[in-house]
Amino acid sequence: MWRVGILTASDKGSRGEREDKSAQVIRDMVAGIGGEVVSYRIVPDDLDVLKEILIKMADQEKLDLILTTGGTGFSPRDNTPEATRAVIEREVPGIPEAIRYESLKKTPRAMLSRAVAGIRHQTLIINLPGSAKAVRECLEVILPALSHGLEILTGRSGECGAD
Repeated sequence: MWRVGILTASDKGSRGEREDKSAQVIRDMVAGIGGEVVSYRIVPDDLDVLKEILIKMADQEKLDLILTTGGTGFSPRDNTPEATRAVIEREVPGIPEAIRYESLKKTPRAMLSRAVAGIRHQTLIINLPGSAKAVRECLEVILPALSHGLEILTGRSGECGAD
């Protein structure tokens, strides 16, 4: 069972002005790879708040996977990639590359995503878009590979190559 956290970056959502539909999509879909959401936060699009929560989720809560939703676009308040880069130790560029590649088949707007992914200690952090539809499409791309990556990251498996 993977310990999963969801961090939603939304000014409106944090004020109760918008329902967080993306978090429910994440919750439902990660269950398919043995993920259990044990931590959930919805916060304003504030760089310092996002960094603080990401650090707490990784370092104190010791989550295996943190999926962020929202804050990856061009708005001046979209700070999720910057917060993620500030707290990770190593980037995992293949994840957002795969998402953008597959998403471009559906919409040219996919190239506007600034999402990143990376590792902090033994926690994988992945930025997802803010809409429920886009979150579903992105998770469909990456979920088949996530369990293996998490097994290696957390030391539950040491083998990457297949014979």
